[in-house]
Amino acid sequence: MIDETQQFDVATLGNYTKDTIVTAAGTTHADGGGVNYSAHAALSLGRKVAAIMRLAAEDFHVVRALEEAGVTVFATATPSSTLMRLEYPTDNPDERVLTVAATAGAFTPDQVLAVDARAFIISPSFRGEMPSETIRALRQKDAMISADAQGFIRVRHPDGRLEHLPWPEQKEILGLIDILKADVVEAEAMTGAADIKRAAEALAAQGPREVIITHRDGIVLLADGQLFEADFHAESMLGRSGRGDTCVGSYVAARLEHPPEEALRWSAAVTSLKIAVPGPIRRRREDIVDLIERKYRSAALTV
Repeated sequence: MIDETQQFDVATLGNYTKDTIVTAAGTTHADGGGVNYSAHAALSLGRKVAAIMRLAAEDFHVVRALEEAGVTVFATATPSSTLMRLEYPTDNPDERVLTVAATAGAFTPDQVLAVDARAFIISPSFRGEMPSETIRALRQKDAMISADAQGFIRVRHPDGRLEHLPWPEQKEILGLIDILKADVVEAEAMTGAADIKRAAEALAAQGPREVIITHRDGIVLLADGQLFEADFHAESMLGRSGRGDTCVGSYVAARLEHPPEEALRWSAAVTSLKIAVPGPIRRRREDIVDLIERKYRSAALTV
């Protein structure tokens, strides 16, 4: 329970995930969760950031790391953290098999009502972690609201496997948010459209003013009916896990100050730097500005 109202630029909320990542190079373990990656991404652009999260007490080193970086954390201790296994059978980051052994549970309205921010990033890992009543509570605030499609179309089966299934509340919830983030696989599952741009248009027609779709090579953005596109310029794919969370965290942070096309430049640059290194983005603002000037400043992003 949060007792004292505090004001932030960006507040991101979701369960911490203890990740096991399996690739051709081997198996690694990482501190994951959209709340973790997006908080660091927003922080990298100089925003005042809050992270509202649920996790096991044994994993509170993540809370301390966020606080040491400059994020204000509102943490609820749970019997278990969300335990996620991510298997990448190919070098395509859009192809992966996900399983969940345990969950940190669902967010309730009282966990978000006492935090005020200019923007909220909703970052669940699968359906049930972010109930509709919590989203409606956020919508009562005078704030920009972003949501990640993965947390609503991923359904956990009894054996722990996650599968994309139809989302009964899709139109209702999409009508409550300003920005929707999805990857190319999720976008097709939600719309039936394999073409990214058609999928973005179909999703925007259901409510969000802005739709962000990530894919292995970059980002497609639809904002107020206009399409934009930016490529990633990453030195490697070692940090592929957390790509979309970093993308939306940096986009929302930039969007508070910039129009959509410029916010996309910042997001593409931050995400490119993150993809090359496992874990949350920890680069200096000067590195982000340098990549924007070298790769994105002269690029026309309008489709």
